[in-house]
Amino acid sequence: MADPLIVKICGIKTHDLLDATIAAGADMVGFMHFSRSPRHVSIDELGGLISAARGRIESCVVLVNPDNSCVAEVAALGPDWIQLHGPETPHRVESIRAEAGVEIIKALPIGSAEDIAQVAAFAEVADRILLDAKPAKGADRPGGLGESFDWRLLEALDPSISFMLSGGLTPENVAEAVRQVGPMGIDASSGLETAPGVKNTKLIEAFIRNARAAV
Repeated sequence: MADPLIVKICGIKTHDLLDATIAAGADMVGFMHFSRSPRHVSIDELGGLISAARGRIESCVVLVNPDNSCVAEVAALGPDWIQLHGPETPHRVESIRAEAGVEIIKALPIGSAEDIAQVAAFAEVADRILLDAKPAKGADRPGGLGESFDWRLLEALDPSISFMLSGGLTPENVAEAVRQVGPMGIDASSGLETAPGVKNTKLIEAFIRNARAAV
């Protein structure tokens, strides 16, 4: 029996949306703490959202190349996970994991065979790997851009490395992604929005329903 698919909905900003996402059957929610993102939530808002999620769903705070004080501030709020979505090196991931005392997801941008070759080094130091589409040159942020990547690149990945899949996933393509790629989990954000940062509960429900049906 395969492990159940983990479904993470990222970019949650409000308590109403958190409640709706839990009701729809997600396993994890992601909160963005990155000021350039349309899904950014402040430290004060984060504390309330993490508290509201606790015991109901796993919470994950997404950070981009954070400094030590930011890591400490977020870790003190008690999320289940911290996701690193910037240009952090394996050494930096390892040190953040040690100092935060929180499980770490490392997001890695995939756009070429060279990117696949980097994954193993991060798999050794993070608790979970998330493979996302590599942003175009000049993009103002590293994720949440609604782009997918060529999933065939993943055929070159060491099959012993389990990972979550992200990047341009929508209710329309998630079933195909689950069947073709076979990830341990999936993560969606912009594909569930009617405008940048504005999630739609019907899209969230359809995404989760279609993902589960594909397993």
